[in-house]
Amino acid sequence: MIKGLYETHLFVKDLQRSIAFYRDTLGLELASIETERKIAFFWIGRPKQYMLGLWEKPKDKIDIRHFAFSCEVNDVLHNAVPWLKQRGLSPYNFFNDGTERPMVFAWMPAIAIYFDDPDGHCLEFIAVLDGAGRNDLGVIGYEEWIEKA
Repeated sequence: MIKGLYETHLFVKDLQRSIAFYRDTLGLELASIETERKIAFFWIGRPKQYMLGLWEKPKDKIDIRHFAFSCEVNDVLHNAVPWLKQRGLSPYNFFNDGTERPMVFAWMPAIAIYFDDPDGHCLEFIAVLDGAGRNDLGVIGYEEWIEKA
């Protein structure tokens, strides 16, 4: 019955600022704006594949959310951090330990790096790795994953 997750929605303080971020900074395709309702929709991937909705709300109505963008392994490993930095964003890993090193969630396995949008929503670039998961390894660096997997 369920084949995937089609859309997710975020509340944002300033719709125009968020449109600029998701369109101009992240490069998502703007699908529709409903100015009276203060809503914008973006395509993720090809048009009509996945959708992100942004709803302008007062600051006290915004609850910080998290979601992840699916990426290729090589992009998360080698390209994501410089790409984010070129756009003025601050990448951080799962531990938020001051490093920008993507981490592996060994139970999946998948590799990920994080960054925030202008409202503080936690966004993630994630790529599923080949092979079986190893729940016993927890969250580790990629080099350690290669050694132990």
